[in-house]
Amino acid sequence: MSLVNLPDLPSPAAARKRSFAPVVDAAVRVLVLGSLPGDASLARGQYYGHPQNRFWHLMGAVVGVDLPPLDYAARLAALLAAHVGLWDVIAEARRAGSLDGNIRDRANNDLVSLLATLPHLHTIAFNGGTAARIGMKALQQQAGRYRIVSLPSSSPAYTLAYSEKLAAWLALRDEALGTSAGRDS
Repeated sequence: MSLVNLPDLPSPAAARKRSFAPVVDAAVRVLVLGSLPGDASLARGQYYGHPQNRFWHLMGAVVGVDLPPLDYAARLAALLAAHVGLWDVIAEARRAGSLDGNIRDRANNDLVSLLATLPHLHTIAFNGGTAARIGMKALQQQAGRYRIVSLPSSSPAYTLAYSEKLAAWLALRDEALGTSAGRDS
């Protein structure tokens, strides 16, 4: 029996996964930061593309628009119309699967440079604990310039009841809609 030498193929863990471009414009007042898109989102080329991720349901409640039935471009447009932007704290990393606990060898996005382009930004919301830990470290003293909101992850892997997630996410409603005391609308 002879052995065949096959070329070494990269394992799924070795593949670098990259985040998407930020979805922002100069009118953004609230920036929601995730960690790194999961495999379903990367395959679709869409933020929060996993059908069981509750992000679009939660943000729909925040901005008062039924986002899940809309196509992706309309969802993004609705967020921007509500002055909400999206991005991730991680630019790229190695990760087997989609769990944040498997993230290795990461490079972070330049959050501080992005914030400098958002003159009306007053709230930064982190979607999940990993995003909050990495994002707060990246922001350092810049964090004091903004209201920081740490939200329970919208991921299906985070098994908190939807009603509890929703109660926490609704804290963004006034921020996004410009109705908080002392905020410009």
